[in-house]
Amino acid sequence: MSLRTTLLQATAIAVLPLAAHAGDISFSSVPFAKDDAAKREAIASDTVTVNGKDYKIGYHVMARSGDKIGDNTFALLTDKDGKPVKSADGSEHISESADFTSLIRQGDKLYSVTHFESRPGAMYLSEVSQDADGNLKLVSTKPIDFSEYHGLWVPCAGSVTPWETHLGSEEYPADARAIEAATSLDEIDDYDFPMVRYAGVNPEGMSLEQFRDAYKPYRYGYPTEITVSEDGSAKADKHFAMGRVAVELAYVMPDQKTAYISDDGTNVGLFRFEADKAGDLSAGTLYAAKWNQTSDQDGGAADLEWVDLGHADDATIQKAIEAGTRFSDLFETAEIGEDGSCPAGFSAANAEGNAECLKVKDGMDAIASRLETRRYASMKGATTEFRKMEGITYDSDKHQMYLSMSSVEKGMEDGAKQDMGGMNAIRLPQNKCGTVYALSLDDNYDATKISGFISGMPKKTENNSCDIDGIANPDNITYMPGYNTLIIGEDTGSGHQNDVIWAMNTDTKELTRILSTPYGSETTSTYWYPNVNGHGYLMAVIQHPYGESDEDKLTDPAQARAYVGYVGPFPQMDDTVKTQ
Repeated sequence: MSLRTTLLQATAIAVLPLAAHAGDISFSSVPFAKDDAAKREAIASDTVTVNGKDYKIGYHVMARSGDKIGDNTFALLTDKDGKPVKSADGSEHISESADFTSLIRQGDKLYSVTHFESRPGAMYLSEVSQDADGNLKLVSTKPIDFSEYHGLWVPCAGSVTPWETHLGSEEYPADARAIEAATSLDEIDDYDFPMVRYAGVNPEGMSLEQFRDAYKPYRYGYPTEITVSEDGSAKADKHFAMGRVAVELAYVMPDQKTAYISDDGTNVGLFRFEADKAGDLSAGTLYAAKWNQTSDQDGGAADLEWVDLGHADDATIQKAIEAGTRFSDLFETAEIGEDGSCPAGFSAANAEGNAECLKVKDGMDAIASRLETRRYASMKGATTEFRKMEGITYDSDKHQMYLSMSSVEKGMEDGAKQDMGGMNAIRLPQNKCGTVYALSLDDNYDATKISGFISGMPKKTENNSCDIDGIANPDNITYMPGYNTLIIGEDTGSGHQNDVIWAMNTDTKELTRILSTPYGSETTSTYWYPNVNGHGYLMAVIQHPYGESDEDKLTDPAQARAYVGYVGPFPQMDDTVKTQ
């Protein structure tokens, strides 16, 4: 039996609902970072107790951005020809924005795929060595080729599919309507400009025509799947059929057909994709959630309906993109009234907080549903009022899903200006510290209800606007099956000066701080692997140290390099061990 088969069996065991919690776990607590020295370090729990036995763990760095690994430089951005991308000062651009990092087993080898959340983006495939004690190290690395898709855009979080492929993302795609309508570069968000480097264009001094030639907005904003082979090769696929939004991540349920897609930003939606075939995300039907509120307390609660956005396949949508489809090919537009009303035949939309009146042109529904997914969903009556939608994970013990919302504000508030053009479906008190929601699932993995599960608590102390003993701006999350434990990572600016990762008992809601990160960092890639060759790992990446805040604390440029690593190693913690 191959190691890949063994891991797939272990994964299948781990995600099936369990009759009872078979294991117990507790972490030693990491103190709140009070002084300058602690605020500069990555500090993790040094011990974990599993089923009454103590194990030594810690935070282990597999690589940092800029490391020379084998023949390549980890995190170096490359263009369509594989040449280094240059920064404005002429230096080679090494990304400090490492994000989701997976562990993938193929045959007798272990690999890792790492996101670099840049423009152009990058994914690096690395071979990983594992010693007898479970320690991991990157021994070779290389960028994954996305030239077939004209590059990769801002890959953020991700997941590993039940059939063991890496499922990535593309976050914050550009507004295609604004780009088409622009008469000068000044009318376009300069956030988009660095992407032209992938096509060999220097964004400094480029013309509007050069920008439009190099950057086609509908090429970006999709879940991406990486299939790794035992020989160390990797094949990239963009799943256009799953829709174009600010993909934080896509997460596939145990049925291997149902995938949930979280959408980051302001006035965004929650999406569910039903694949035609198990283990194949290239074709299927897309749905968008409609929030029917039942409570405004403790993060709020609602019944969920699912609005059908239609069926599509990757090939058809990609063909439309490469044929040059523009926003004006998809929609007619009209001015929206002061009261949010539209002329006859037009539907209102408030996606991304833009109040619009839109009408889909004849025969363009399927294409519009995938290229302008959020706008199309809003027109069809789905809810596009969510704010900063982040991580997704599945709790097989309770058969429910968790979804983190980094901040509850703006369109989620009652009567906010972002509600114009929408239905003001979400009417909640503002909570800038965020909430993790629990979603009830039926037997088909369809989410039927959503309610606040744990929320951050606004409480100002020195350099912190959220309670230091609670979560702040929850982002990536993962669940430890059989151990009743939800892992919550933070992406917080003013909420906590130093972002942390928490372990939470899902029955008692007790929180334990298990990793504290340096100034200006974001915790990313929290993802649990219960059994990789007899060891468990909690992946944990530290993105852009000193890069989001406290830039003045940087004393050495090397301190700003991203960390790619893990908390562990743990003992094997899949079902075969828990029941012993």
